[in-house]
Amino acid sequence: MSLDNRDFRKIGLWQTAFLGDAVLTLPFIQALKARYPDAEIHFFVRAGLEKLFCAQRELTSVRPFAKRGSQKGLFAARALGNELALEGFDLWISPHASLRSAYLARCVGAPVRIGYQSPWYNWLAYTHLVDRRFDQLEEIERLFQLGGPLGIFADKNTPAPLPRLDLPPEAIARADEIYAGLPKGPRLGIHPGSTWPTKCWPKEHFADIARRALAAGAVVLLFAGPGEEDLATHIATSANDDSGRLINLGGMLTIPALAACIARLDACLTNDSGPMHLAWAQNVPLAACFGPTVRALGFFPRGPNSRVLETQLDCRPCGLHGHKACPLGHHNCMKDIGPDQAWDLLRPMLGV
Repeated sequence: MSLDNRDFRKIGLWQTAFLGDAVLTLPFIQALKARYPDAEIHFFVRAGLEKLFCAQRELTSVRPFAKRGSQKGLFAARALGNELALEGFDLWISPHASLRSAYLARCVGAPVRIGYQSPWYNWLAYTHLVDRRFDQLEEIERLFQLGGPLGIFADKNTPAPLPRLDLPPEAIARADEIYAGLPKGPRLGIHPGSTWPTKCWPKEHFADIARRALAAGAVVLLFAGPGEEDLATHIATSANDDSGRLINLGGMLTIPALAACIARLDACLTNDSGPMHLAWAQNVPLAACFGPTVRALGFFPRGPNSRVLETQLDCRPCGLHGHKACPLGHHNCMKDIGPDQAWDLLRPMLGV
């Protein structure tokens, strides 16, 4: 059923997945605001990500959901849904396939609720269902499927708009502070971590790239999130820098400040991770290491400045996200990507 002629005043967009998933939603947010310029758009994200999007100009509010904390479980979803029902949302959109998200959407009770047609319980929660076409589309176009009933489309012939990430002033100020003290030279950012261990390129390879970049006169900024500080320290120590051009920022940045620092790089080296999405979404020259995951899953970095390092193996992909350990015990999908391959991509980006 088309909603082309329907007007909406208060829209809820529920995207409480990982950092990268939230960043991938930006083109859809931009298109949604263009379609309903006078509507309020309220973006619901996983707790901890709200400050990254708080300055996004299309959004009226960004609200955290502590899905792994105080709001875990169906009872918490019902409680929040009942609270939101009092706010008068007239359109609710969710790309989530979890029972909790479906239950919350039903409790919100917006007269129009759009979700994917599977799993089966979505039929009980949403007024309009769309085919995600997982095996045919990349993730951004899958999200645009949710806009189909609203007259919002994106496909190969009508591509989605490029993302724009508006960062808060305090994040920009933190990046100003860091970059003001950097030595001269092209700037390479390295983020060696990931939520999924099998998505991580060997730390020895990251250290190798850091040494090559330093030897070529580049400045290396090493990034690492909470729990990844020891990894960053190991790489920094292994790089054996005595020039003062390796800056270990592990554990020292908020997510918005990380995004602001990444935006100013000449090149960035990551795994398939949230920081990878922060790089390509800001058009930063990027080399990303892909092992357990593949392009067909739909989460590859986009744009002319993005490059992917991978090796062809019959066991790829081994899952949508990866695993804590290689199911076959060898992890060759990452080990077989050599530092020479990465440096061949990064060197022209750095102009060294």
